[in-house]
Amino acid sequence: MADTAECDRCMYYEYDEEYECYVCSVYMDEDEMARFMQRKNKKCPYFRQGDEYQIVKKQI
Repeated sequence: MADTAECDRCMYYEYDEEYECYVCSVYMDEDEMARFMQRKNKKCPYFRQGDEYQIVKKQI
């Protein structure tokens, strides 16, 4: 699975107030999720470096 340190820097890693924890907000259908969970590579194919200014704009 993805390195959690990588997730901390990803723009898709967002706080979910309902669950009170951070979650990945990348939309994956059932097949994509199965491939993601079975992958051998530790690198996340959906990782995008979070830009703090861009993230703040998205939250406003």
